[in-house]
Amino acid sequence: MITLHHLEYSQSFRILWLLEELGAEYELKIYERDKKTHQAPKELKDLSPLGSAPVITDGDVMLAESNAIIDYILDQHPESKLRVELGHEDRARYLFWLHASQGSMMSLMLMEAVFQILISRVPFWMRPLIKAVLGQATSNLIHPRMKSLLQIAEADLDKKEWFGGDHLAAADIALIYPMESAKERFYLDVDYPNCLAWLERVHSCESFKAASAKDGRESITLKV
Repeated sequence: MITLHHLEYSQSFRILWLLEELGAEYELKIYERDKKTHQAPKELKDLSPLGSAPVITDGDVMLAESNAIIDYILDQHPESKLRVELGHEDRARYLFWLHASQGSMMSLMLMEAVFQILISRVPFWMRPLIKAVLGQATSNLIHPRMKSLLQIAEADLDKKEWFGGDHLAAADIALIYPMESAKERFYLDVDYPNCLAWLERVHSCESFKAASAKDGRESITLKV
């Protein structure tokens, strides 16, 4: 049986939601963040080669990385409709968003979070300079790329309601963390009504509600 080693309020929420949506049997081990650093505790870092969540164990298998875990779990549920099958008209759309979730959108969110941490931790006399430099990097690199991604998402959701096409798919599950984070960071606003409507549909899913209850969260907050 799969054990999800789940760090509260983290990217591993997606795996929790996936397991709930599948109705899979699993064990849940919840780790609390360090009260001072807000990072994963030593027990989780010792388990994962990356020292971060999500992580699953399944017998002798230990696996990290969100999308690798999603694929591994879906391999065990071939009857699931959460994958868009080969040859389907929505296959390319599904693959793009499944991998853009981590490869593009999440990378930008994490980069911005790291910038904010650096600004807060440098000596006070260096802070104005570092803030100016990283502010320029944010404006010239992160903001335009996030805008482009959200514009593509808005256009795609104008055609079909889910990132996998006509129904909830693993791409939607992979995207929930960066899309919630984009909303919290004010990238995702009234200019993207289709994306906001997608978030409402996600929040109304019973499996999402069940996962949220187990996570003890009201909303996803991006933490490094």
